[in-house]
Amino acid sequence: MKKKIQGLAIIFGIAFFLCSGCTLIQDPMSKPVPKSKAEKINIVISNLGMTFPPGMDENDNRYLNYIEDRIGIDIQVNTPPPEVYDEKLDVIMSSGNLPDMLHAYEPVWFDNYVKQGAFMPLDDLIDQYGPHLKEKIPGEVWDRVKYGGKIYSVPSLSEVAGVELMYARQDWLDRVGLHPPVTLEEYYEVIRAFTEDDPDGNGMDDTIGLTLTVNLGRSSPFFGAFGVQLNTWFEREGKLVNGNILPETKEALAFFAKLYQEGFLDRDFPLNLQNNLYEKIENGTVGLFSAAWYDTRGPIADNMKKDPNAHWIALEFPTGEGGQKGVYGKDIIRGYNVIPAGSSNAASVIKMLDFIANDYKTLKLGFENEIWRWENDHIVTDFGKHDEHLYRGIYQSLVDVPDPVLSKQRLDSLGDFQLYNNLEMIKKNTIKNAFYGIPTPAMSKYDKKLEGLNDTFTKIIMGLEPIDSFDRYVERWKLEGGEEITKEVNEWYQAQKRTEASGGGTE
Repeated sequence: MKKKIQGLAIIFGIAFFLCSGCTLIQDPMSKPVPKSKAEKINIVISNLGMTFPPGMDENDNRYLNYIEDRIGIDIQVNTPPPEVYDEKLDVIMSSGNLPDMLHAYEPVWFDNYVKQGAFMPLDDLIDQYGPHLKEKIPGEVWDRVKYGGKIYSVPSLSEVAGVELMYARQDWLDRVGLHPPVTLEEYYEVIRAFTEDDPDGNGMDDTIGLTLTVNLGRSSPFFGAFGVQLNTWFEREGKLVNGNILPETKEALAFFAKLYQEGFLDRDFPLNLQNNLYEKIENGTVGLFSAAWYDTRGPIADNMKKDPNAHWIALEFPTGEGGQKGVYGKDIIRGYNVIPAGSSNAASVIKMLDFIANDYKTLKLGFENEIWRWENDHIVTDFGKHDEHLYRGIYQSLVDVPDPVLSKQRLDSLGDFQLYNNLEMIKKNTIKNAFYGIPTPAMSKYDKKLEGLNDTFTKIIMGLEPIDSFDRYVERWKLEGGEEITKEVNEWYQAQKRTEASGGGTE
């Protein structure tokens, strides 16, 4: 259930370049400061699963050179494989040969090493070398990376409120004689019909009513119909409770188990990776699924190229009996730039991050008049060049400071994929996580153990365990650290309420 870097790779690799604005600087063709004479820093970042054009790599490409030329710093880049990124960060931190900066994604990882004294406080450096960081990153976000009143990370911000929304093929709905579903019952009927009623009209039993991915990926809208989300904290009777142990989650699992038992849920869903999901959509096996907001520019578009009759539409979110609906929201922080204690090049790291925050649109959108241009007050994008230069997001993502004013214009420039509308629909239907503090000590201690219990959910859906095994899962969750985590989360929650009541804002 926990978001790993391999899952982030596709989201970051596509989404980073779909949400921003416009005023850019031309691509420099000269190098004002020779690398041999420049200050040097070593950084560890993710390559986000990106590839480089021939003759380029993570240490020699136009966008890295662009940054280096502008700030006069030689940046040596190390990019561990996305599949083992978190593990590699641990290896690096214990190696004794530390870089000048690491970019991490997991708040528990960040919390663990901060408490070990592994990172340098950054307040003075940001005051001196980070004016644009101070300007563009909100105060409440800085508060989230403080320990003992000191800043220990330069955060990168989430640019979207959420990810998932429902899409279906209108041509399949027409063929089986059904309207776009709204209620959970109507969704069930469509899922059944898309399995049994030959929606593609080929006379074969070769379609899937609904598909998910490994660890119940792409299931959020259905949990939302039961008023719950996994790995999300909810207020119940004045206290916070984890969504994984709520009775509503048991009801949602029973719904999925019914679909699976009746043959309407993809039998292979526990093994589906992102590419498996994409193939099934592109090849016309699936006509309804929880899409990422940018899938209209990916597998949905590919399916329509293969099948001229395919017509996809966004659906209302599945709505439960009590009117519940929605999807999980994204945390405002999606990445942490940290500087190991004792680094002698910390000032140069902050200079680099400040430059990215100030001029991030060049890295996000590409070079003006090459990747894109202004035309009658609209942005026109060269899609071939845009895609060829996607690797720029490896660097841009280090300090994302989204500009909502220009977002729509940029998204619209990428074609008729409903990207802006998708994001707006998601934004209106996100279910907020009631806990947004730094990870508690018990979270750091028990996080991986509790994550390992979540395969119970998949077993319940597949019928390998009865639905009542959910009750045993709840007890194990509490005994193996969940109860301790809940206690700490509620201590934080009560402190938040006291602070807000006194007019002090967030902690």
